[in-house]
Amino acid sequence: MIRFFLLFMLHISLFSATVETFNWPNGETYLTFLEKHNLPTKTLFYNIDKDDQKQAEEILTGVHYQILKNEKTGEIEQVLIPLNDELQIHLYEDNGYKFEIIPIISKTKTEAFTLKIQNSPYYDIYKATSSYKIAKIFISAFKKSLNFKTDIRKGDTLVMIYQQKYRLGQPFSMPKLETAMIEMRKKKHFIYLNSDDRYYDEKGTQVEEFLLALPVRGARISSYFTKRRWHPILHKWKAHLGIDYAARRGTPIHAAASGIVISKRYSNSYGNITIIKHKDGYSTRYAHQKAFKRGLYVGKHVKRGQIIGYVGTTGRSTGPHLHFELRKYGRAINPLRVVQVATKKLRGKKRRAFLKLKKKYDKAIFAELEKASKYKKCGKNDSVCYLNMENIND
Repeated sequence: MIRFFLLFMLHISLFSATVETFNWPNGETYLTFLEKHNLPTKTLFYNIDKDDQKQAEEILTGVHYQILKNEKTGEIEQVLIPLNDELQIHLYEDNGYKFEIIPIISKTKTEAFTLKIQNSPYYDIYKATSSYKIAKIFISAFKKSLNFKTDIRKGDTLVMIYQQKYRLGQPFSMPKLETAMIEMRKKKHFIYLNSDDRYYDEKGTQVEEFLLALPVRGARISSYFTKRRWHPILHKWKAHLGIDYAARRGTPIHAAASGIVISKRYSNSYGNITIIKHKDGYSTRYAHQKAFKRGLYVGKHVKRGQIIGYVGTTGRSTGPHLHFELRKYGRAINPLRVVQVATKKLRGKKRRAFLKLKKKYDKAIFAELEKASKYKKCGKNDSVCYLNMENIND
């Protein structure tokens, strides 16, 4: 089945098919997408696996997707829609339309640039890169330790070194900041991504303070977070964007962090689900509950550790457990990387390993300062490209 999707990368002169790239619009669902393009909803939605239907609900607003059309007839021959960093929906015509979920082929590059502040870090990074994502990761990394509103001055320097994924030759997914430096009032401030996936300053003190409590105390983890897993029985790609905590029916569920309840409802797939919004773009989801805690309502502020519901098996569930998700700006991330409470300051072997990593990062930052390298914009592919399908073999 994977044989078709690499064709989207080809650009040749004999035209018989066109590929167009679009942004997924706000509020559109996978089902409405099928209806809008006159694709068979029964074959491509209602008859597919329930788990695949659930994964199709994960399409994020703004993601780039591709449609390949026959140039002569205008009929859709293939569609690629990313679900996350690892998997994508592939629709294709082969004696009728078919649905599958396949891996995303991407390249990861380490990129870096230096710039002088003229207005503000966010505005100047966005102006130089045309990427709000790159600007966001810089501001998010420093905002707990620095005050950009009062301490920044025109002419101050910043350096960013980060990883960026590329899909079909274009930036894809959220970049990952490795290290950065900003000069404020002639003093340099650094931040480093450590091997534990947390950020630390030059003294080895953790600067990311959003830590979660366990939502079900003493429970057994029955399923881990993964964006890309080949199911050995079903023989298809699946994503499990959360942690399953197996526990007895009726076991209390605790809010993993303080926040505001933004949803409390029943969903066919999640069953009884509560969604809590937290600071800094985080949100948590608690699914398959037997019942909600009495007195819980949308708009209510809950504290970390407060009981919000009880373990059950509502929705698509094979046994009593809590399906727990953590998201940042709508994007699912592994809760176990945040749930485990880390020490605020590194010591012993961990500190020595960090200092070794810091030395490597510092060398890279000062090399960028010396070069004063500017951001290199990726050459944009045309929104329409052409493929010759006549010589394609199955």
